[in-house]
Amino acid sequence: MAEQKKSYLIDMDGVLIHGSNLIPGADAFIARLRERSLEFLLLTNNSQYTQEDLSKRLHSIGLDVEPRRIFTSAMATARFLSSQKSNGKVFVVGENGLTSALRDAGFTLTEVEPTWVVLGETHEYNIRHITTAIRLIMRGARFIGTNPDPSGPGDGGIVPACGAMAALIEKATGVSAFFIGKPNPLMMRTALNYLGVHSENTVMIGDRMETDMVAGVESGMETILVLSGVTRLDDMDRFPYQPQRIAVSVAEIDP
Repeated sequence: MAEQKKSYLIDMDGVLIHGSNLIPGADAFIARLRERSLEFLLLTNNSQYTQEDLSKRLHSIGLDVEPRRIFTSAMATARFLSSQKSNGKVFVVGENGLTSALRDAGFTLTEVEPTWVVLGETHEYNIRHITTAIRLIMRGARFIGTNPDPSGPGDGGIVPACGAMAALIEKATGVSAFFIGKPNPLMMRTALNYLGVHSENTVMIGDRMETDMVAGVESGMETILVLSGVTRLDDMDRFPYQPQRIAVSVAEIDP
């Protein structure tokens, strides 16, 4: 029997791009996937941007990826909430990527008796919005975070991400957030369903052991760690799980 073609879930930051720069060889790797008619999807825990926003950003630095091949934690969050019983009302702290995904899923964004408080990344955290979120959670609203990342890359250095702000709200309310994004296997399963592929025939490529690799392992996927992002070889021994392959970058991966 012919060998089953592999599909690929690919992290963005640290794998294909560094901030506003393309990682050398990333464009050639995506071209190889297309030449071989392999299914692939770019994953990001960042909930700030829509698929269209991210596609345009990638195009501006030399990587052509159509919007439908990008999947965000905001999209996974909207799909999860749609599967839950609620009154359809959500209070959101986040940017257009998150608010658009929730509106597209049929949710009403309001601070009047929402079932959910949903926290994502934002360019400017507003203390009034955070205070409202805290008070709504104290009144019984369920607390969702798009992802647990404490920080992310920004111009000039790291910036606080969803996990850091969630910690503030958790401390004030005593209520823990349920995080949708990596390493939650829910994000991976939702992405696999979106792409229409199965975990046993899919490869997860990422640069973070504590998110990308553990999510791939827990979802039953083959895993490839690239060293073009945050993880170094010296870091490997402290993790109880290991990737099936390590590559310097995607430039040396032959799909």
